[in-house]
Amino acid sequence: MKSFRKELWFEVPRRRAFINITHEVENCIKESGVKEGLVLVNAMHITASVFINDDEPGLHQDYEVWLEKLAPEKPHSQYKHNGFEDNADAHMKRQIMGREVVVAITEGKLDFGTWERIFYGEFDGLRKKRVLVKIIGE
Repeated sequence: MKSFRKELWFEVPRRRAFINITHEVENCIKESGVKEGLVLVNAMHITASVFINDDEPGLHQDYEVWLEKLAPEKPHSQYKHNGFEDNADAHMKRQIMGREVVVAITEGKLDFGTWERIFYGEFDGLRKKRVLVKIIGE
């Protein structure tokens, strides 16, 4: 069995964003040489997420509105975590959207449903953060 590990780095120039990273993950699969196996993709920061959904801008705007209703950024004073930092909402948004995805690799490709894509969700941007891609298989 083969094992492959790579870190993808992102520096989002705003507080929140959803970035389609499917192509980067596909490149990792090619680089790994794995034809049959699994890929784990996970955010290595507690204010970022990796999730699967459709790459549709209206849906991303809906996520933004929905997440802001569930864990509003402001007022910062509503959160006990906020003091030195002002990112309590980002921790909660990450909890809602999830830490990682695992996807089957079949014949060297992501074994996806029709519209599925992998996204990096940033909830407290403006600094470098990383995503781990771990591939196992043959």
